[in-house]
Amino acid sequence: MEQREAIVAVVRRGERVLVIQRGPMARLPGYWAPLSGKLEPGETQEESLLREVREEVGLRVSPVAKVWESQTEDGMFRLHWWLAEAEEGEVVMQEGEVSDVRWVTAQEFSRLHPVFAADRVFFDGVLPARLRDCDRLP
Repeated sequence: MEQREAIVAVVRRGERVLVIQRGPMARLPGYWAPLSGKLEPGETQEESLLREVREEVGLRVSPVAKVWESQTEDGMFRLHWWLAEAEEGEVVMQEGEVSDVRWVTAQEFSRLHPVFAADRVFFDGVLPARLRDCDRLP
């Protein structure tokens, strides 16, 4: 089976990152995770990032940089992790897809359950280093 491409949106405001609790209509409901979704045919990773964030939580974001790549535990998806800055505005959750939202630090994410193994790796090791790298960008 061919591996599909998906985007993971690491949306931040200051030192906090937006995570959602997947709703009852989402794949693997109940899990806490950054926003994510499949790339549509002909869509760039940046376009997918903007669309997914707008659809799921109603925010506008500015892409900063691709910060990591991984795959889902079942190997069905290659995940492209993008850091993005949230513009002003309130979160508006997409009914059925999102049950709850939180702005968390990497340390606070470690206390959420359930979470995916790759997300824990990202928040524990990758995110702190990537935030320092991106903060040094002009």
